Amino acid sequence: MAVPKSKISASKRGMRRAHDRLKVENWVEDQHSGEPKRRHHIDLKSGMYKGRQVIEGKE
Repeated sequence: MAVPKSKISASKRGMRRAHDRLKVENWVEDQHSGEPKRRHHIDLKSGMYKGRQVIEGKE
């Protein structure tokens, strides 16, 4: 069984994990309403996704 030669400090562990964070969400302007929306997500107000009606909107 593998055993580390020495203890890894919290600082070194944190530096190694520095790139594991979640990325910032990508927001774009909706073509129809002009409001900001997330890419590849259904617009809940209108119910549109990729130019077609997927669900009934809240309006």
